[in-house]
Amino acid sequence: MTSEKTAMTTKTKGKLDIRPLGDRVIVQRAEAEEKTAGGILLPETAKDKPKEGKILAVGEGRVNDKGERQKMTLKVGDRVLFTSYAGTEVKYQGEEFLIMSENDVLAVIGSSGSGSSER
Repeated sequence: MTSEKTAMTTKTKGKLDIRPLGDRVIVQRAEAEEKTAGGILLPETAKDKPKEGKILAVGEGRVNDKGERQKMTLKVGDRVLFTSYAGTEVKYQGEEFLIMSENDVLAVIGSSGSGSSER
């Protein structure tokens, strides 16, 4: 069994000058696939929006009931998976971004965190 790894591509040009508030993050969606696994070219209307993206900016974190700021677990550059209807789509300087809560992010891809899911 071989493991096929595909590179995620994003198209941000230059520095992003938007700062998300609280526990929100700014994500740029990965490019949609142009071909099916069988090699059929997909028209623009048939492409599914990817549920994968790259974190471009993170907020300072949520303030809890005690008034303490919670540290964000995501960081700029993380590749993430998120829910289908996560966040708000925003167009800024000709580019499309998603602004979503950290809770809408399901997983970080390729992170070599210190925790292990094996017991």
